[in-house]
Amino acid sequence: MLEEVELPDADEQDLYEHLRIVVDKGQSLLRIDKFLMHRLENASRNRIQNAIDAGSVLVNDKPVKPSYKIKPADIISVVLPHPPRDTEVYPEDIPIELLYEDNDVIIVNKAPGMVVHPGYNNYTGTLVNALAFHFQQLPQLPGNDGRPGLVHRIDKDTSGLLLISKNEHSMAYLAKQFFDHSITRKYIALVWGDLAEDGAVTGYIGRSLKDRKVMSVYDEEAKGKWSVTHFKVLERMGYVTLIECQLETGRTHQIRAHMRHIGHPLFNDASYGGDKILKGTVFNKYRQFVENCFEVLPRQALHAQTLGFIHPSTKKYVFFESALPDDFREGVEKWRNYVSNDN
Repeated sequence: MLEEVELPDADEQDLYEHLRIVVDKGQSLLRIDKFLMHRLENASRNRIQNAIDAGSVLVNDKPVKPSYKIKPADIISVVLPHPPRDTEVYPEDIPIELLYEDNDVIIVNKAPGMVVHPGYNNYTGTLVNALAFHFQQLPQLPGNDGRPGLVHRIDKDTSGLLLISKNEHSMAYLAKQFFDHSITRKYIALVWGDLAEDGAVTGYIGRSLKDRKVMSVYDEEAKGKWSVTHFKVLERMGYVTLIECQLETGRTHQIRAHMRHIGHPLFNDASYGGDKILKGTVFNKYRQFVENCFEVLPRQALHAQTLGFIHPSTKKYVFFESALPDDFREGVEKWRNYVSNDN
């Protein structure tokens, strides 16, 4: 019998191609969009022009127009969303909560337990299957292929805000912001232990040498990718602390791995050791209380609460916020009541 497991996704930055091309010394003058059409695989002229308009194509570290003519020894940097995978996505009538929608973007408030996109052992029932159903009557927009494009991801058992692109221009524009780490994202997390003060966790995140399904934080650059999470204490509740985390980078399982690394795993995070009683007393009454909390909040206590970015069409900063879902809110309330009654 196959065990159903959630494998870590690629880093958000890995959703995009980041290419560096040094133009040959013998290259004749040629428009950059035409040049890139011949140099990039699976890249249409429209896709390249959208990337240029979004500021995702740089020549010698400066944005250019599609009409720019390349010269010998120019250094071209390109950030493009990866083309869709070959896996066919079947529309499914699955309820989803749309917080916002316009011609360019959708903001989804993802429920805990929903896988974002099809993958091993999860080819149906995902958010992408639901989006394919929701948007099946919409016009076919360039680069859309009948379904919105993911520009970032959150884990199956993490709740909260997800940004979806509806066309290729939007995807290229948002991809650049994610690549540059200019998207504002804050998460709410409940962690084990009493965090004394605000701080930051840094290090190189890579797959664990003991278990490839989880990530570890290393000191050596060769073992992973640089990562930074800033955290602020919101509320102390004795044996657990409610915190706000702001991502500076977007690595796989970043907050989950970072908090375990500093000895404060997320409450009920089974993959990172938070599904055990890590702090508190040995009394049966306390043990029963924590087990009741695990039942109320049956997943890692992590919620993607806010999302801010420059809109691809209006070029204005937009900001969205999502309230804590019921399971998270009830779990926090139980801890508040426990602390209140204990004092």
